[in-house]
Amino acid sequence: MHIHILGICGTFMGGLALLARELGHSVSGSDENVYPPMSTQLEQAGIALQSGFAPDGIPAHTDLVLIGNALSRGNPAVEYVLNRGLRYQSGAQWLAEAVLHQRWVVAVAGTHGKTTTTSLVSWILEYAGLQPGFLIGGVASNFGVSARLGTAPFFVVEADEYDTAFFDKRSKFVHYHPRTVILNNLEFDHADIYPDLAAIETQFHHLLRTVPGEGNVIYPSHDEALQRVIKRGCWTPTETLASDGWHADNIRPTDNSFDVYWQNQKQGRVEWSLLGRHNRDNALAALAAARHCGVPVAQGIEALRQFKGIKRRLELRGEVNGIRVYDDFAHHPTAIATTLAGLRAQVGAARILAVVDPRSATMKMGVHKDTLAPSLAGADAVFLHKPDHLKWDASVPADFGKPWQTYNEVGAIVAAAKAWCRPGDHVLVMSNGGFGGIHEQLLQAFASR
Repeated sequence: MHIHILGICGTFMGGLALLARELGHSVSGSDENVYPPMSTQLEQAGIALQSGFAPDGIPAHTDLVLIGNALSRGNPAVEYVLNRGLRYQSGAQWLAEAVLHQRWVVAVAGTHGKTTTTSLVSWILEYAGLQPGFLIGGVASNFGVSARLGTAPFFVVEADEYDTAFFDKRSKFVHYHPRTVILNNLEFDHADIYPDLAAIETQFHHLLRTVPGEGNVIYPSHDEALQRVIKRGCWTPTETLASDGWHADNIRPTDNSFDVYWQNQKQGRVEWSLLGRHNRDNALAALAAARHCGVPVAQGIEALRQFKGIKRRLELRGEVNGIRVYDDFAHHPTAIATTLAGLRAQVGAARILAVVDPRSATMKMGVHKDTLAPSLAGADAVFLHKPDHLKWDASVPADFGKPWQTYNEVGAIVAAAKAWCRPGDHVLVMSNGGFGGIHEQLLQAFASR
């Protein structure tokens, strides 16, 4: 079978491409925004990419078209598929039917931390010799790819609450029918499709309705939105991140180590490279999920010590003339604040320049405009990308108290960073897109100082 994927360079659809190839299908795809690491991963897999959505980019011998949720009616490729009567599916439906059926699915959902936690669970199961399949919204360094089939029974999937396709407005995760579920946290996001937090809570409740009574739901007890979701109905045993459940103690920020406790019993000590409280919570949830799959907690802790991180999650892209440049996917104020806090704990009093690209639909709409500045308080200076389509005033807040500059062009940000930075500084670039290749431009600029 030949499968053509519309929107193939998205992290989800790109992962499906790898799974389809591993199943023996021939695969091609089309997309507008082509940038690493997904474009590189697809090219290395020998998957042909077509730039743009012209109908002639869909091969004549295509048997099935998978349509990503970024495409809608009016897109020329979508209209071609409908007019020609080609067979099509959403990516989530194909994944459920072709890969997940009759497997033990571990689903990781939540506003923040999905990619890291999915990678952690996958690595713990791998370390335990279980050879899980996985679909991650990023490239985990321990694996070098974002998706693989693995061997039965376990499959770990990053479970997104975003809608499935233009013809299926349910959240993608209701297709997956998981046995083990992690709910990391829940905040308002995706303002382009959800009117408020209550609407997203409803989707999470729909997810809980699909989890069997012999499954397991893991969530932080302090999260008020998730508490409301659970109270609406949960037919599955739960484990919580709480003082009497899974929690960390004897935390030592200097080497990112901490003790793991489950039901007031010490399980062991984690010593690893990831920064911040949010990653400790991710680790605890991953240990709980792996335990439900049969992996002893002590073995899970051993695995965490060898976890190498994920591309685009506080990833050090390079150091030139004493200036370090990091890449991070943060695009929500909570994620921005926690990422900055983690880096600050590591670098102490050194200067941090935060370079922010408000690219997500929710950011563009200005939903987070009042909470963005407080989330950046941990930086010593902020350079904000302000493209023409931004729908709110991104100029410096009156009470911010630190340098805050806005720029329309990536080149202007690079020039300003070159002038501002000095040896010992840390430049944290935060965007959920390619950001015009700014990371390499910054490193080249610092090299020419």
